[in-house]
Amino acid sequence: MRQDDHTAVLSRSFGEVAGEYHRLRSGPSDESLDWLLPADATDVLEIGAGTGILTRLLAERVEHVTAVEPDDRMRAVLSGFGVQADVRAGHGEELPVDSSSYDVVIAASAWHWVDEARAVPEAARVLRPGGRLALTWNGVDRSVDWMRSLWAGGVELSPDEQAAVDRRRRSRHVVDVEASGPSPFLEPESRVFRWTRRMAIDDLIGMAATYSAVITMDDEARRRHLESMRRYLDTQPALAGQDLIDVPMRSYCWRAAKA
Repeated sequence: MRQDDHTAVLSRSFGEVAGEYHRLRSGPSDESLDWLLPADATDVLEIGAGTGILTRLLAERVEHVTAVEPDDRMRAVLSGFGVQADVRAGHGEELPVDSSSYDVVIAASAWHWVDEARAVPEAARVLRPGGRLALTWNGVDRSVDWMRSLWAGGVELSPDEQAAVDRRRRSRHVVDVEASGPSPFLEPESRVFRWTRRMAIDDLIGMAATYSAVITMDDEARRRHLESMRRYLDTQPALAGQDLIDVPMRSYCWRAAKA
């Protein structure tokens, strides 16, 4: 994603809601991690670790995890979480680690915030020969019509509007490994994983308020947006009146080995 002043504001917004972010956001499914992580990986570096949602899952699978996060507020939640990881301040464009020291560099719903011209060669620098760059974007599955409309603010979208939303989402998942010159990685692979997550309606609406577009709204606009989402759910016959619902979830996953 193109980095500018606007994306800089959005990327720094999550620390304002760090506690709710940690409580409500979802990491990738087990199946996703099976695909992203080599079975023999022992040293993994996570970029944009946030509050440690993925970090905890990595620590259950890998002997040594280094979690790099630029935001002090997010990192404070991660450090207080008790996860077995080496937590460091830093960002993907200038990683505070030695060269050729990791089997995997991974990022969850964070790569679109980096400057790829700097982050791609930096990821290659810290990877061992044959190491893997692994990226995933996790969240509600907006290819499902009602979820796409809900996340748009509880409005019914026309086919053209649906297509525009889908194009914007796909643009976040474009990985430009040639941003600074010839790619240091072999041919990438991608795969989509889907599952469902049982959630309370209040938590689903609350999760929407942990996304940068909603965090950065003014208070009144945010209130109207979330109320509109709730009203929309009430119009869905299969969901109306329920306290708990099965939320469709999706992980778009990408991986490439260092050349």
